Amino acid sequence: MPIPLPQLINAGPVSWTGPLPEQVDAIVAETSSQLIAFNQTSAESERRSLLTHLLSTPLPSSSVINPPFQTDFGQHTVIGQHVFINRDCFFVDLGGIYIDDHALIGPRTMLISVGHNEDPAHRRDLVLKSVHIKTGAWLGANVTVNPGVTIGENAIVGAGAVVTKDVPANTVVAGVPAKILRPIHQH
Repeated sequence: MPIPLPQLINAGPVSWTGPLPEQVDAIVAETSSQLIAFNQTSAESERRSLLTHLLSTPLPSSSVINPPFQTDFGQHTVIGQHVFINRDCFFVDLGGIYIDDHALIGPRTMLISVGHNEDPAHRRDLVLKSVHIKTGAWLGANVTVNPGVTIGENAIVGAGAVVTKDVPANTVVAGVPAKILRPIHQH
């Protein structure tokens, strides 16, 4: 198995030259092969074993990733306890994705930690910024979280939202781009 590239987590601007593209492409190819197996098996023990290789760390026994699941890199995703990731989610994790305990990720959610340089002469270069989903956050169906965004503790992101900025703890956001609607109702 190729070795993860931890120096790329939250690295900011990265030149897409030299040996880096080949290293990343080797990991992406292996991840793709593991995802095919994960998404085609119904045996929970086999899926967990495949996820351990895919994420390069065991998925906590209290956490669930429902297939189909897609990720381009896999090894830069960290998942806490009691996390639920629903079907058809896609993670672009080269820049790092952190999902803390008790987070809920709705179906078809995309977490994106990779962007590109604005300058057309360097557009192929990467801009890597980690995504962080804090404890107890809930992302509704079909949410997109852009690079560098943190979703605060217990926050709720409404279905279909595109999150371009950090979301404060204990708030409800929705829309494109996501805007704060109100604080969480707590009883």
